[in-house]
Amino acid sequence: MNFQIPDELQYAASHEWVDRRDEVVRIGITDFAQDELGDIVFVELPAEGDTVDRDEAFGLVESIKAISDVYAPVAGTVVEINTAVREQPELINEHPFEDGWLIELEPTGEFDHLLEPAEYRAQL
Repeated sequence: MNFQIPDELQYAASHEWVDRRDEVVRIGITDFAQDELGDIVFVELPAEGDTVDRDEAFGLVESIKAISDVYAPVAGTVVEINTAVREQPELINEHPFEDGWLIELEPTGEFDHLLEPAEYRAQL
């Protein structure tokens, strides 16, 4: 399979992506993860203001095949959630790196453990 792995993002081994944007990071699940899950029908996300630790489950995605936790690739405080994916969870399948993002965090942790695109691609 040929999965999208945008070069400008960093990745977690647990199949989340991280987009570093000035003071915040945007997080979602990878194209590989959404493909493995199948059609996503429900999303549970934290509230704005919640804090999450690195590698802590911050939400879940439910598909027709499975329910999967989503893990925080970095620690931080949730500053925004993508309410569109609550109402249209299929956005994660259709556009995992654009309209299908999940949360934005104000990071409090390091990034050096994240995978570069080539490293992530090699683990698939």
